[in-house]
Amino acid sequence: MNKKAILLAGGAGTRLYPLTKIVCKQLLPIYDKPMICYPLATLMLGGLREVLIISTPKDLPMLKDFLGDGTHLGIRIEYAAQPKPEGIAQAFLIGAEFIGDSGASLILGDNIFYGKLDFYREALARDRGACIFGYQVRDPERYGVVEFDTAGRAISLEEKPKKPRSPYAVPGLYVYDDRVVEFCRALRPSARGELEITDLNSMYLQRNELRVKLLTRGMAWLDTGTQITLLEASNYIATIEHRQGLKIACLEEVAFRVGFIDEKALAAIIDRLPKGEYRDYLQVVCEEGADETQVEPPPR
Repeated sequence: MNKKAILLAGGAGTRLYPLTKIVCKQLLPIYDKPMICYPLATLMLGGLREVLIISTPKDLPMLKDFLGDGTHLGIRIEYAAQPKPEGIAQAFLIGAEFIGDSGASLILGDNIFYGKLDFYREALARDRGACIFGYQVRDPERYGVVEFDTAGRAISLEEKPKKPRSPYAVPGLYVYDDRVVEFCRALRPSARGELEITDLNSMYLQRNELRVKLLTRGMAWLDTGTQITLLEASNYIATIEHRQGLKIACLEEVAFRVGFIDEKALAAIIDRLPKGEYRDYLQVVCEEGADETQVEPPPR
């Protein structure tokens, strides 16, 4: 696997105003952690250690202050600005130098995935083509939608259609091969003035090189772009954490469980943390030792 990761944490946050007037949307709390921890944990659980975080010039300093360069997590984080929200696919042009001749995965900063991530690791292992995912929702008109034929093959993609052709939305998690920057350079802005991720996916689809994996009932996908979905996501995370006694998307734990940092490095992190429940939790994790199975629920 030779793929890098982009975490797109941009946007004006208008749907969450006035919450976003002072703080970056991706630093708003999802129960007990900033929102950005959840997509970053997904990338780390996929085995990705080189991450480019793209955000607005205003919000980048706050994100840098929170995450730093990633060294403490055993990863490398770089940052780049997206002055205007001109489409998800624009992230690959902004990150062209970072990506180089590698393949790339992209995750949106307000998307949360909870469940076994085998589907993601399998997609990352592919060398050719692109892979996106399908998730059944009751309101597909809010998202990009993928349509299938009777054999289960993807035949069309639409961005926020008024009359969706299927109930399957495309979550904000994508995997592409080393041609992604080249394809993005050939895109033209849509009527919305944006470089649409759906148009990029359509380029792979037209070449019969787009794979669509459906996420099962055992996988939860939460979009936190509105006040109600922000609250729902917080309640969901709180319920599971209270029930299991395990934290979701605790970055230090994830780094330790997947082997990005060792026990000594985790202990050094703990020593720098203020006293409280979060420190106490990590202390228990450190004493238990590394076990990757503890950062995901078992298969259903």
